[in-house]
Amino acid sequence: MNNVYVYCEIEGTTVAQVSQELLTKGRKLANQLGVQLEAVVAGTGITGKVEKQIVPFGVDVLHIFDAEGLFPYTSLPHTSILVNLFKQEKPQICLMGATVIGRDLGPRVSSALTSGLTADCTSLEIGGHTDAKTGTVYENLLYQIRPAFGGNIIATIVNPEHRPQMATVRQGVMKMEVLDENYNCKVVVEDVAKYVPATDYVVKVLDRHIEKAKHNLTGSSIVIAGGFGMGSRENFDMLFELAKELHAEVGASRAAVDAGFCDHDRQIGQTGVTVHPKVYIACGISGQIQHIAGMQESKIIISVNNDPNAPINAIADYVITGTVEEVIPKMIKYYKQNSK
Repeated sequence: MNNVYVYCEIEGTTVAQVSQELLTKGRKLANQLGVQLEAVVAGTGITGKVEKQIVPFGVDVLHIFDAEGLFPYTSLPHTSILVNLFKQEKPQICLMGATVIGRDLGPRVSSALTSGLTADCTSLEIGGHTDAKTGTVYENLLYQIRPAFGGNIIATIVNPEHRPQMATVRQGVMKMEVLDENYNCKVVVEDVAKYVPATDYVVKVLDRHIEKAKHNLTGSSIVIAGGFGMGSRENFDMLFELAKELHAEVGASRAAVDAGFCDHDRQIGQTGVTVHPKVYIACGISGQIQHIAGMQESKIIISVNNDPNAPINAIADYVITGTVEEVIPKMIKYYKQNSK
């Protein structure tokens, strides 16, 4: 009762990385609350194939729903699984990925259970809250933290009364850490028919088309990102040239994408992807809150900017003051001469 739950997405029999990241965070939240971490996974032919991808992250109880019709994902059966399971188990927190599936499933479950849901959280913490009107004190609430109002503020959202407290998080925001390869877990293979009525299988997926990403921003150890200060799409070619020398990936701020300097799938920030590379080189990026939310966990941040007072300089480890037209060609020339 009142445990922390993570809904695990799968592709075939492979658990999504975002789910493993949330299991890591869920374990930490459960430890703070003194409760158990439970995971839910639903698919077809997955029993015996997903446990080793879930349990080592510190899962105390794993609920497996294995039946025909549960993969590929469709809305109704997966909603019934979570709604009916949560009515029975009454968790206090539920986490899921801010993916195509999570953005479909989360609102359906929260609506059915009349609970709150905060989308695209960038941080999750445990804390207290005092109601300003009634003076009621609430302990051990889930702080659901995310940029709001176009990224102009960081909002901390709490859900004092209703359960479960639900949040979605995008891939790359949380760090993935295996706790114990031999973690002691209770695996429960559920009777799917008890949770899902036959009428829920009304939608059948006839065909699926999956394309691999054109780049690997989230997995790259070096990311070179350009902002509106790059000035043009042609200037972005310098970043691709530098990236080739450094074996890096190229990203962009929202302002650069909106200006047409770079494709949307390379956008980094609250409305793009989240990265935490070993080295992040920010070129012509001012450093708005929504962009910083997507790269602030980078180990080393280098800012190239002609404005010494740019907000991103405040979190940068190294600042190179100058225009991108001056600095980037020199970097390219240097690495061409000195790279092996």
